[in-house]
Amino acid sequence: MQTLEPLQVGIMFWAGRDPWETVRELKSLGVSSGQMGLSGDLNLHGLAAAWKSALEAEKFTVVTVFCAYNGEDYADIPTVQRTVGFIPPATRAEREQRTLEASDFAAELGVNSIACHIGFVPEDKSHPDYVAVRDMVRRICDHAARNGQTFALETGQEPAPVLLEFLRDCNRENLKINFDPANMVLYGSGDPIEAVSLLAPYIISVHCKDGTWPPKDKPGALGEEKPLGKGDVDIPRFIGKLKELGYRGTLNIEREGQTPEAWRRDVAMAVELLTRLRAE
Repeated sequence: MQTLEPLQVGIMFWAGRDPWETVRELKSLGVSSGQMGLSGDLNLHGLAAAWKSALEAEKFTVVTVFCAYNGEDYADIPTVQRTVGFIPPATRAEREQRTLEASDFAAELGVNSIACHIGFVPEDKSHPDYVAVRDMVRRICDHAARNGQTFALETGQEPAPVLLEFLRDCNRENLKINFDPANMVLYGSGDPIEAVSLLAPYIISVHCKDGTWPPKDKPGALGEEKPLGKGDVDIPRFIGKLKELGYRGTLNIEREGQTPEAWRRDVAMAVELLTRLRAE
């Protein structure tokens, strides 16, 4: 995999399609790096070899492998609380095993970072869910460390100070953050510019995504994702803050819930916007 430039524009994509077709489509959009998502139902057996061949031949670098899980639902905030990440007790063992498998899959590709949403972390450190999730994160970190990897938690489902305290309590050097400014807005969990400053020492990767704040007249509703630069994040200010903080990783575009045509259009606009902002 090639050496990446500071603030190189990349993209978040999913590994469910043919590796060669996927990589060539991504490159046609003007990117040569990104983050690979693994859906919960994707069979990983023998998959790494095919992806490794395509990535090496096309000189495309994967910086993070993201793990999603069967049964997750992002319909609204209460549903996220019930179904996402490591919080639901009934699926913890299955999801922990899947995360370890994702770590091994990433290691086969030579990718040194894995990531996921762990769900809403309780603020009460004595809560059984807090203790169970903290210990689960520690075990995953230890497995990832044996593969020479960091384990990054996605932001947004809790305020930045709560996440920071959780990171410190886990006490693992390879526990990091994939910072998504739009999630802070979509969940109504805090100003993303303030949050990125607070969490900066832990940030190893970022999503470039945009959205609006949750509607005040619909309790429990999420905000609405928007094309990059069209929401409430203030993307120019976000990129400026990353520069100010000395962030040198990739800028990974994430755009969800669109038709293929709309996705390509929005990603192309995002590539153009980020290319301009990183050069300013």
